Amino acid sequence: MKITGLTIIRNAIKNDYPVVESITSILPVVDEMIVSVDKGEDDTLHLIQSIQSDKIRIVFSEWDMSLRQGGQVLAVETNNALQHVSPDSDWVFYIQADEVVHEKYHTMIRDAAAKYKDDKKVDGLLFNYLHFYGTYDFVADSRKWYNCETRIIRNDRNITAYRDAQGFRIGEAKINVAAINAYVYHYGWVKSPHQMKQKQKNVSRYWVEDGDALSAYLSSEDFFDFNEFDSLDKFKDTHPAVMLNRIKNQNWKLDLDISKKKMSFKNKALYLFEKLTGKRLFTFTNHRIIRK
Repeated sequence: MKITGLTIIRNAIKNDYPVVESITSILPVVDEMIVSVDKGEDDTLHLIQSIQSDKIRIVFSEWDMSLRQGGQVLAVETNNALQHVSPDSDWVFYIQADEVVHEKYHTMIRDAAAKYKDDKKVDGLLFNYLHFYGTYDFVADSRKWYNCETRIIRNDRNITAYRDAQGFRIGEAKINVAAINAYVYHYGWVKSPHQMKQKQKNVSRYWVEDGDALSAYLSSEDFFDFNEFDSLDKFKDTHPAVMLNRIKNQNWKLDLDISKKKMSFKNKALYLFEKLTGKRLFTFTNHRIIRK
């Protein structure tokens, strides 16, 4: 069995992406790692080259920043990177630059990939998600944060990134997946208030089509108010080992009142139902779960 890792990256330093930690976190799982790099506006290439692994294969791309509708450029670049996957790979492990996998899941992931390798009804493996917010101590747990997504797909050219590359489909059809009890740790919302607003301004070009709206946003104050959340919970487990140095160097603090739940009556009812049953109702997905 062969698994190819894959990620795309642009402006990793400027936007403070934990891309080194992200890549490093799945290297023990994959047999090769394709990293598609856009030259961007910083020295991201040198950062990727600093990772000591002979599994890494760097390919180069130039992002078309005019593709702003719904983050389309992210799907385009992901699909371009998929073209570099070795034909003899069975699976592709796609990970985004702010996502990290805990080492405690490595064996489980390899075992699941081996289990379903010859089950052609399974197009991918579905992961659970933890979305960290503000600091490494809080996780966002409301319905506005997706709770699962496909991160391993079969090496099949018919399977492509969908919309902003959050998930995958075959054309417009949802893919069939096996759900596994492994988590992706999403750290994209862990930054200082200044860093968070700067990052949002930088990446707004991927989504905002209205030039006047974009200009107004770019001229707004460089401060993100982390108190504008609907629901948070305290994180009480361990972080991936690759993140520990970054966590140790955190230089900001946030005092967030997690007792507050700022939701409509409908969303609060659905939230409570999910907490009681573990089931999320009426949610958008790119997949159909056919194996558990």
